[in-house]
Amino acid sequence: MVWAVSGAGQRTQQPVMSTIPYGPFPCKAISKILWRTCDSGNPFIIFNGGMPRASYGDRHCVSVLQGQTLATLDFTSRVIDFFTVQSSEATEGGFENPHALVVLVEEELVAIDLQTPGWPTIPAPYLAPLHSSAITCSCHVSNVPLKLWERIVSAGEQQSPRLSSAAWPIDGGKNLAQEPTQRGLLLTGHEDGTVRFWDASGVSLKPLYKLGTASIFQTDCEHNDSLNQAGEEEWPPFRKVGCFDPYSDDPRLGVQKIALCKYTAKMVVAGTAGQVLVMELSDEKSEHAVSVATVDLLQDREGFTWKGHDRLAPRNGPLPFAPGFQPSVLVQCVPPAAVTAVTLHSEWNLVAFGTSHGFGLFDYYRRNPVLARCTLHPNDSLAMEGPLSRVKSLKKSLRQSFRRIRKSRVSGKKRLNASSPSSKVQEANAQLAEQVGPPEVEMTPVQRRIEPRSADDSLSGVVRCLYFADTFLRDGETHPPSLGKAPKLRCIRKEDISGIASCVFTKHGQGFYLISPSEFERFSLSARNVTEPLCRLEVTRLQDTSCLSNSSTVTPKLPQANGTHVPCSPEGQHSPSDSDRSPEEHLAAFSPGSIDSPNSSMENPLDTTGDITVEEVKDFLASSEEAERNLRNASEDEARPAGILIK
Repeated sequence: MVWAVSGAGQRTQQPVMSTIPYGPFPCKAISKILWRTCDSGNPFIIFNGGMPRASYGDRHCVSVLQGQTLATLDFTSRVIDFFTVQSSEATEGGFENPHALVVLVEEELVAIDLQTPGWPTIPAPYLAPLHSSAITCSCHVSNVPLKLWERIVSAGEQQSPRLSSAAWPIDGGKNLAQEPTQRGLLLTGHEDGTVRFWDASGVSLKPLYKLGTASIFQTDCEHNDSLNQAGEEEWPPFRKVGCFDPYSDDPRLGVQKIALCKYTAKMVVAGTAGQVLVMELSDEKSEHAVSVATVDLLQDREGFTWKGHDRLAPRNGPLPFAPGFQPSVLVQCVPPAAVTAVTLHSEWNLVAFGTSHGFGLFDYYRRNPVLARCTLHPNDSLAMEGPLSRVKSLKKSLRQSFRRIRKSRVSGKKRLNASSPSSKVQEANAQLAEQVGPPEVEMTPVQRRIEPRSADDSLSGVVRCLYFADTFLRDGETHPPSLGKAPKLRCIRKEDISGIASCVFTKHGQGFYLISPSEFERFSLSARNVTEPLCRLEVTRLQDTSCLSNSSTVTPKLPQANGTHVPCSPEGQHSPSDSDRSPEEHLAAFSPGSIDSPNSSMENPLDTTGDITVEEVKDFLASSEEAERNLRNASEDEARPAGILIK
């Protein structure tokens, strides 16, 4: 509803406009609404909620309405807040003229271009959701050639033509870090069968290209993009916004291993159902059929029965492929167990892959298998039955557990009754106690016996790593191994199994590992190659500081956790008294107040209890070192304008 407000600030009795955008059926409440004026005539009305309760009450939507144009932005996670971005300069007539809409949802941050027709999405230069689908593996490629880098970036730009070319609306701060000297690629495999390429050269990860493998196979739930762009007659006009999509059509599509050759632009993607895809980068779109080959890793075994999932059925006939990595050969492992290792030798046109049953070698140029070996022990029945089966059925295990509990209760009652010669009074008291409440008898809890698994019942045949090595068998010389000593550095806790499993190293002593399903932690084991943020954030100084203190000196808080604060005057220049100070006076200014000062804590003792710990003593001793570092930073940054330097 819209009311006209008079100059006196009173509203009329009847609204000027009253409408139910998604009526006439009952709709959910509108939790937030924005009204932004435009010099073009029609204002922007942006609101959250208001969807039909019965049909679309579970959708997370933000609606944008301008005149007769309505767009329902559909997100895959709950909307937390949204706001518009407009120019800070005053316009003639007082119009706001918003040029972007920023929506914060639980899993990502999305910006919408309100100046371009169709209101496309502005690509985010940072804070892209890594877990748009669950991450299943990762791979890092260092020193990527410029030609390959440009081809990947070009394929990514052609992949999303509907994105806006406008600049990211949120600005502020200045990057002081130098341009990276080398180009690094981080490849992440996901549960939905996609591989995402990230620019890992700097501090933040920037998405470059997305590769999908689901279109090659026939799945139960066919993937469609009907929600990306609504039809002309569809109501409400939903439009899928954002790249967070945690739903997977088929768990067998999950990517388990990735290998990329940066010199020949060849790539291998291996999945959960034993599929191994050999791909090649192409700058043009094409339509061709994918060759299919099968490699049996259990050629010498008889009586084998696979009880796991089935293989993925490939599509028949020519398939269309967009510019980027296009599959040429599909190698299917038999049995279709998850691929645990893969490696690529593009010079010899060979790809090697391993599962829990064995490993194989395939020539993707001739489309023929070269080698297949089984690594299973003859008594390794667990691997033969598949990951989804169990040696003992669940029903049998539960039945045996209840029998043990019933047997233990019966034997306990017999032990109580079969006591030494007792009188009738004691028996009567025991019966009375059973009628009043449960007997207070400590019974030994029933525990299941855990038997150690033998070596024959373990996954002894799993191939964890494969590597092509150059050997010199003709030479009689032997090269003894050299022993090097390296310091022991701890960056991942040994209890963090997911972090250890996801850890990948670069060629320069750095690495990545998952600290959560949506966050990568970057670490460095090298003192020379360290990637760290270095930026400056310009801030506006308060002109009236009388409420803070009578002095113009600003004492930073110790310690500074996220940066080093540089105290400056409001005009951005240092006073002569600051420059005439001695180093001791500078240190005293950064140090805590003296005991005689009004701010001293000696006059106001704190009511605290507890013992002094070692950490508290370390924090107290580290305050002087922090003050010295602040002093050095202050002396080095005197020529810089007022701001916060983050290192």
